[in-house]
Amino acid sequence: MQILEWIGFGVLVLLAALAVLFIRRALIAGAGSIRLNLRVSTLLVGRGWSPGFGRFVGDELRCYRIFSFAIRPKRVLSRHGLVVERRRSPEGQERFSMPSDWVILRCLSHQAPVEIAMAKSTVTGFMSWLEAAPPRAVSSFLGPSPSPPPAWVRGSRPAPIPRRRPGLPFSPG
Repeated sequence: MQILEWIGFGVLVLLAALAVLFIRRALIAGAGSIRLNLRVSTLLVGRGWSPGFGRFVGDELRCYRIFSFAIRPKRVLSRHGLVVERRRSPEGQERFSMPSDWVILRCLSHQAPVEIAMAKSTVTGFMSWLEAAPPRAVSSFLGPSPSPPPAWVRGSRPAPIPRRRPGLPFSPG
């Protein structure tokens, strides 16, 4: 009888752990979240992919692992300074770990290079989010923002242009 109690206790702990995982995902993955794979290790070619989901929060993409009890994201990518270096289709062993219609993006950021895999339809939204930087921010495709407009464009009037009156010598101002 004691063995059955331990087995029942083990099953109960396992069910509680699964419930915590699902509740965590439901709380974190609300609106503005996408399904993605994040490459956490590049030691072996085609390996090191971790399934997860990303959540857009302001100027950040927060990447969470699906099979983790952590409340904090595994990686936070800031829109500022994030550049997509190249995109490619899954190759070799990667074809077995993700759907065939996914695209792998190699991104460069201030921290380190990172590879993200997501569906083709999600790539469009990700690129739009990346390009839609707020004013005065550095866009990843267009370079730094242009210089601020002159003062007269922002509301004040320009200085009057000195004019020469007929018959009088020119005197500025």
